[in-house]
Amino acid sequence: MSSCACSYTNCQQFLHVVVGSLLFSWSIRVFLGHFMSSDLNFRSQLIVITGVGREGQVGEAIAHSFAQRGASLALIDLHAQSDERTDTLRSLGAPHVSAHTANLADAGDAVRVAAEVQRAHEAQHGNLVHAVVCVAGGFGFTGAIDDSAPDAWATQFSINLDTAFATTRAFLPSVRAAQGSFVYFGSVAATPGGSSRRMAAYAAAKSGVLSLMRTVALDEKAHGVRANAVAPTAIRTTTNVADMGDTADYVERESVADVVAFLASPLARSVSGQTITLA
Repeated sequence: MSSCACSYTNCQQFLHVVVGSLLFSWSIRVFLGHFMSSDLNFRSQLIVITGVGREGQVGEAIAHSFAQRGASLALIDLHAQSDERTDTLRSLGAPHVSAHTANLADAGDAVRVAAEVQRAHEAQHGNLVHAVVCVAGGFGFTGAIDDSAPDAWATQFSINLDTAFATTRAFLPSVRAAQGSFVYFGSVAATPGGSSRRMAAYAAAKSGVLSLMRTVALDEKAHGVRANAVAPTAIRTTTNVADMGDTADYVERESVADVVAFLASPLARSVSGQTITLA
């Protein structure tokens, strides 16, 4: 009898431990889930995203990600956006969406469109911009150095570095006012150990973007502004799949969008001046 009683007691203790552990794990998951979801909630925030003109590209995935998290959006591209695209973003959860056309490589046009964005969202957000995501840019092989055309070199700097600089300069007052953040797009090719073979212009331009990011992080820290960058390998976009095939080693667009949302969120409140490699 004592042996049976002992076994029964041990069994009870074991069950208490198991059930207690399961409840503790469940509580932690619920707590973390609530913490993560609340800190990745962008309701009442205005997010500016550049380079969102084409379907199937990473800018589209980033816009969808922020819309699903309740952000108001200002989309800027060299080409006009369709009403269907802005309607889709509203249906995903973005309360206010505006679309703007600008040549962001032109500093004057960047200032113009920044004022246009402020007017479009002034009723909801005043002069505040909570995050600017600088996606605008482009990739191009320029070949060996002795074969590289000066025009191709200049184009890579214009579409990648000049756009990032002009966008930062134009939106900096509104980001300062919100104590917000900038998220830039670098490239693995611009990081130590990354391969830049036959793409010197692209890698050099993206290196400039990363240097710009670090400078913004240092210069603007006193204003409560953060700056970070993502440096992906090839992203699974419509253009990349068409150029490189479907079997290449891609980073998914949605994964990039999740990291960008993290960097723009309060979860990254102590993260600035960092480059996040995505591979």
